[in-house]
Amino acid sequence: MAELTDRKLYLGPKLRVLRRELGLNQTRMAEELGVSPSYLNHLERNQRPLTAQMLLRLANTYDIDIRDFTASPAEAGPGELSEILSDALVRDIGIARDEILEVAENYPGVSEAIARFYRALGDLRRLPGEAADRSGPAPLVAPIDWLREIIARAGNHFAELDAGAEAIAAQMSDDPALLQAELRARLKERHNMSVQVMRADVIAGSLRHYDMHRRRLMLSERLPASGRLFAIAYHLCAQELAEAIGAQVARAAPPDEDSRRLATIALTNYAAAALIMPYDRFRQAAEQNRHDIALLRDRFGVSTEQVAHRLTSLNRTGARGIPFFMAKIDRAGILSKRFDGEAWPFARYGGLCPRWDASDARLPDRVETQLIETPDGRRFVTLAMALPQGTAAGADGGRSRSVIALGCEAKHAERIVHADAIDTEKDDAIAVGPTCHVCERRDCPDRALPPVTRALDLHSYERTIAPYPFRRV
Repeated sequence: MAELTDRKLYLGPKLRVLRRELGLNQTRMAEELGVSPSYLNHLERNQRPLTAQMLLRLANTYDIDIRDFTASPAEAGPGELSEILSDALVRDIGIARDEILEVAENYPGVSEAIARFYRALGDLRRLPGEAADRSGPAPLVAPIDWLREIIARAGNHFAELDAGAEAIAAQMSDDPALLQAELRARLKERHNMSVQVMRADVIAGSLRHYDMHRRRLMLSERLPASGRLFAIAYHLCAQELAEAIGAQVARAAPPDEDSRRLATIALTNYAAAALIMPYDRFRQAAEQNRHDIALLRDRFGVSTEQVAHRLTSLNRTGARGIPFFMAKIDRAGILSKRFDGEAWPFARYGGLCPRWDASDARLPDRVETQLIETPDGRRFVTLAMALPQGTAAGADGGRSRSVIALGCEAKHAERIVHADAIDTEKDDAIAVGPTCHVCERRDCPDRALPPVTRALDLHSYERTIAPYPFRRV
């Protein structure tokens, strides 16, 4: 707490957001905190700094984590807003960066509204022909984008589901092989559901299928042990945590039926992972073994992708893990899945930086580690792992190559065994940008597009090393 008294904290917007989330007016909150409404109003308008005493009152009254509340605003806010306002539709206005920072830091609700409108605009741009043919109103936000926003807002952590899954796991074995047998027995005894492994040609095109009439869960023989364990856990959670999952989906207020179904599936997947990898046991194993991916995978009987997913969800107050971000990248370098974490260094819209080598990982049992640096000087450690091929039931019985990449700020490197060969302070880092169309690195030889924020500076008498030379101002 001493460090907080050494600097003035102006956290008015955060205080205002907290009050609104609690459903309180200024008079009621002032009464609960033992201050006058006018003083609280001054705090919310950043006309007075928050004192250490006031922070303690907030923490004790509303059970908040002081470290989270006083943390500097995530770069994603100003970064995302800057990216949106560089769109060709509005970039001629020339909005100054200090104006963007002021809006992002002091008016997060405005930033969120602009981001939602931009996502809706992106959907409409992708559907130019369909918009005129629809008989009814078109959804303004694609279900996948809506779900990603809901998960990001929750920090990919759903406390109720973790608690419910932990309660079930406490009655089960820690051994993955025994756990699978116990989950099967529980499905049969409590829910009259049987589990049967089927030949791939019998349930062609599916990895699992639930026969509602016979109450039989059919699993493809192509599923590895980790996939079978997860499928059984998924269906058990769908039965026993249905109320908690339904309540979480209802609070998210899905805009349409597709979004509701997608959210239900995603949260049931989350619960299944929490059952197989119970929060406290998994977090302690990760910390004690310095986030050894292979060890965690083998200890809990899960896949590399499942371990990576779980590591991004360790956001419980008072027992947080490393704030990892995660990406799933196909062989063309296209992002098919993303969990932003606290410090996603790339753009929210568009592709990845071509200088990030994560998609080059080839061997499933090898972790490729890279040190990268963004234009603002922040450094990140990233871990890339190729997923095994041939484990999904495609038309040819296999799956195309894809990569799972985890990353975090370099300050966490000493807690990660895979980063031991990297000196995060002295080693050269790969210079990356958000994505080509909003990146202003002038000397990048791998640039695929010019930045939309700058005018080109082309001359017939000169060929620069970096493609698409552009003016500084």
